[in-house]
Amino acid sequence: MNTNLKKIVMTALFAAMACAATMSIRIPTPGTGGYIHPGDALVILSGVILGPIWGLLAAGIGSAMADLLGGYFIYVPITFAVKGIIAWIAGMLYMKVGKTSKSQCTAVILGGIADIVLVAGGYFLCEIPLYGVTTAMASIPANLIQGLSGLIIAFVLYPILMAVPDIRQITHSSHA
Repeated sequence: MNTNLKKIVMTALFAAMACAATMSIRIPTPGTGGYIHPGDALVILSGVILGPIWGLLAAGIGSAMADLLGGYFIYVPITFAVKGIIAWIAGMLYMKVGKTSKSQCTAVILGGIADIVLVAGGYFLCEIPLYGVTTAMASIPANLIQGLSGLIIAFVLYPILMAVPDIRQITHSSHA
């Protein structure tokens, strides 16, 4: 299978996994009616494994699909942008920092930190015009927890995924 076709298939697979992970476990949060979910781990890993561009597409599409299918229509464009940017940053960090196996783990952690900051900050900024500052602020603690759990899950899954030869090959070709 040629490399471009593999990337397209892996992007679709990661989008589907991001959607499924986002929809699989939902812990309701106060304020905006949102929920905490494990999907951010796939957002981070999309950027790390697929690279910035393909990762942006996988994370953005998969996460936005979860909002669309889950009835959170107003969040679809916000989620596409926030999650796509997170994956793009995670992919860029992995490219710049991940030169050795130890620094690759560091890059995954940095991608997770970017997720924490951008999920909490991005949704806060986007929710201000929707709900007002006070209600938007109520979502920050839950978004911080979601980002931290995404970082932890991504960090645990990363070495497992890197043990899969096709995923390791895609990762290295995405960052070459």
